[in-house]
Amino acid sequence: MSNQSERHEVVVIGAGQSGLAAGYHLARRGFDFVILERGDRVGDVWRNRYDSLLLYSPASGDELPGLRVPLPRRVCPTGRQMADYLEAYATHHQLPVQTGTRVQRLAAAGSGDGQAGFEISTTSGTYVANQVIVATGAFQLPRIPDFAAQLDPTIRQLHSSEYRGPHQLADGPVLVVGVGHSGTDIGHEVALAGHRTTLSGRVPAQLPFPIDSWRGRNLEWPIMRFLFSRIFTIGTPLGRRMAAKARAGMFAPPLLRNRRPELEKAGIELREARTVGVEGGKPRLADGSVLDVRNVIWCTGFRPDYGWIDLPIETAGVWPAQRRGVIESVPGLYVLGLPFLHSFASLLVLGASRDAAHVVGLLAERAGERGAQPASADAGTSAA
Repeated sequence: MSNQSERHEVVVIGAGQSGLAAGYHLARRGFDFVILERGDRVGDVWRNRYDSLLLYSPASGDELPGLRVPLPRRVCPTGRQMADYLEAYATHHQLPVQTGTRVQRLAAAGSGDGQAGFEISTTSGTYVANQVIVATGAFQLPRIPDFAAQLDPTIRQLHSSEYRGPHQLADGPVLVVGVGHSGTDIGHEVALAGHRTTLSGRVPAQLPFPIDSWRGRNLEWPIMRFLFSRIFTIGTPLGRRMAAKARAGMFAPPLLRNRRPELEKAGIELREARTVGVEGGKPRLADGSVLDVRNVIWCTGFRPDYGWIDLPIETAGVWPAQRRGVIESVPGLYVLGLPFLHSFASLLVLGASRDAAHVVGLLAERAGERGAQPASADAGTSAA
């Protein structure tokens, strides 16, 4: 790319499910746009997870509009299958994705108030756009407690974002910190690989049956899909309460696959006490016990990263203040993929199309209504 700026009506930052869904709806309306993706390939965010990653939703709930996941409807895709699907989706719809392009700064062009559009500085050059959709996802930077640096250097430490498989671990016991989906998946795997494994943290509620069982696929998933999309939304009192907890990092989804029975069967020791410090170079729990382990895997989540946005956006805690994807403090700027942008499904592939359709519709109104209308947002995830 030359030193001259490349201009588009819309720039989408991020080619995950939300960014690609936005691209689909932008293309349907005839916009000139580009999608900027920092990964070398579309879908790398899924490829760069642990090798055994299996989605919790079946193929029928993991689709974007206009292309089916090439798997049986009730089979849960692997992380790599999901990555390949997203890459095929971009190709199938001929979406203009610029890979290997990391955005370094998003600022106002011209007067500096956003009215003249936006300037996007990247590792591949500069882009200028009338409007911008930020679809980088909610969780960007690993969250690891400060006291981790005090652990004995002979203890091997990995964050869940670095973990690929048991082959990375030293011989000996493993402490997995965090009993969410990643923590239970990883803990179950390393225990079956022969490591004495302890999970530290409060164990959440769980489904009556594993999501991969017949009852899970045929009974639990349809109910969850309805709840995630229709009941747990910002339009209901229950949804608003859940949204407040989710945005504050206080909401723990129920265990779906590796529940308490599966963890205990694998020989995992469940410790409800949180890991809160270090004593003698070893991890110390809130109940005062000190664990003699050779490995610690931090399944402690992520935090968002919007430090590259050099605009006067208002914030709500660690998140940009927004109204269903619209950053009202900066006209022409939108965001996708946040917790409860509209519903619990907003963080899932399931909710990507509905949120993207809504945002693109408002973007089109601001630009002056134009082009073809997008497919129904509610039907988006089941389009063939």
